[in-house]
Amino acid sequence: MKIIDAHLHLFAPSPHTNAMAQAVGHQNSPEHLRQVYDQLGIVHGVVMGNRSLDPAYHSYPADLFHYCVGLDSALMDRGERVIPDLPGLVEENLKRDSCCGVKLYPGYNKLWLSDPVYQPIYELAARYDKPVAVHMGLTAFPRAHLKYCHPLTLDETAADHPRTRFVMCHFGNPFLECAAAVVEKNPNVAADLSGLLEGRVDLDRYFQEQAGYAGLLTTWLTAIGQWDDILYGTDWPIVNLEEYIRFIQRLVPEQHWEKVFFHNANRIYGLGLS
Repeated sequence: MKIIDAHLHLFAPSPHTNAMAQAVGHQNSPEHLRQVYDQLGIVHGVVMGNRSLDPAYHSYPADLFHYCVGLDSALMDRGERVIPDLPGLVEENLKRDSCCGVKLYPGYNKLWLSDPVYQPIYELAARYDKPVAVHMGLTAFPRAHLKYCHPLTLDETAADHPRTRFVMCHFGNPFLECAAAVVEKNPNVAADLSGLLEGRVDLDRYFQEQAGYAGLLTTWLTAIGQWDDILYGTDWPIVNLEEYIRFIQRLVPEQHWEKVFFHNANRIYGLGLS
């Protein structure tokens, strides 16, 4: 089975980022990922951009990765004002074949998705027919405000921008009921299943001890039955890649694996893989 990791991060080597990868049994390098990808059948990845809007910053092995240009701390100048010519900088990325979308981090920027600063971004994404991925749900750092990344905020934006396609990252975890409703209601919203675990996991023990949570995930995924709109992703480097594949395989019925693990991401992000 071919696999696309539709949500990962690549960080420059540092003691912190190297330790993150090592903690889950990996090394923090594209060369290591290429080796592990070959072993696991992962044929491509979508990098969620951080730290820069400069296209030159986003130089990844073209046969292995596309990227979404990320509007995280780069969106704000010292946390006080939006940087000049934001739409122009985003468009320079969207013009590139290697850029397959935009990534928003509203919880960290403390901006509603309906904020006027985002409106030109939605219009650009629609014009270039590339999706807007949005961090939804829990955040890695407490400085973020969860009210800005609740799935219901994406419902409003998706309804008001029907020509723009959106990907709800992390299935809005832990707001699973609302996340499921937003995906079911809005034909222009998909969701990835990244970041639902963190660290190394004994899956048999996990599904015993966390049966309630795992049951909620399977309940809402099955209830809406939107298997054409669910994407596999990991949020690497916070998980072991082999363990996460097995984790998602336990949540998704086998007859939908090819869609969830490959075809949906290939279609939604326009990767052009065969």
